Parts: sequence; C-alpha cells; structure tokens
Amino acid sequence: MPPDYWDMNELIYPRSPRETMAGWVYLPRFIDKIRLHLTGKLHPDYQANFTKGFDGAWLKAAGVTPEQMIEVVRNSVTDGQVADWVARNVKKSDAEKAEFREFLLKRGTEGGEVTERLIMRKKEAGLESRDDIKTFVDFIDADEKRI
Repeated sequence: MPPDYWDMNELIYPRSPRETMAGWVYLPRFIDKIRLHLTGKLHPDYQANFTKGFDGAWLKAAGVTPEQMIEVVRNSVTDGQVADWVARNVKKSDAEKAEFREFLLKRGTEGGEVTERLIMRKKEAGLESRDDIKTFVDFIDADEKRI
C-alpha cells in the first residue's frame, strides 16, 4: 500500500467528551471531529451526527454556527489557535459554560426517552452489562474503549 493510503473504515477516535479547552467541556472532541472531517478521515459512524447531537449542543451553547467553527478549525494549525479564537469570540459566562458542562455530563440520567435511548445504545453496542455506564458520555468513553 502506498503511504498515503487511507481506509475510511479505520476508526480514529476523537478525544473524550470530558476533555476541556478554553473553559468548555467537549470542545477538544469537536475540534478533532472537524479536523477528521476536513481531511476526509471522519469515520462513517460519526458523519450522520456531525454538527448535530452533542456537537450541535456545543454550537448552540457557544452561539457559534457550524460553518464558523469549521472555518476556524480549517484556518488553524494548533488547538491553541482555536482556543484563542473561542476565548476572543465566544462571550459566555462561567455559569453558562457550567450549565453546558452539567447538561453534557448528566445526559442520559433524565429518565424517559433519553434514558431509554441510552439503554438501547448500550444494548446495540454489547455494553448492556456495564452498570458503570450511566450517561451518554460514559457510553461514548466505553464505546471508544477509554473506560
């Protein structure tokens, strides 16, 4: 195989949703997904929800459009450049960032259809016996083999 060969079925995991940057939980993961998207390496498993789901929740909380964020990442080389842009352009209070953090880290514990969806996803992934998976973030970290 030539060295530039890329198999779209090779799965490169983005960072954990728990990681933070510029005071925002989830931002490093979203940056990873954007970088993979821009290079054509975002695995098909992630493409349907790209800029939706938790990506979309971060965008909404930050008040940034998907197009803006993709352009910021496209025009950066380092995470530090993206963090600097976020610090300059995303004017949200510590309380607003904490509210998003709370939403993200507890998603799946609300009961009702959200919790039922988490149970279904655990079953589909063969993780239904994992009682330590109580939130979607736990599920993502387990599914991506971090816990």
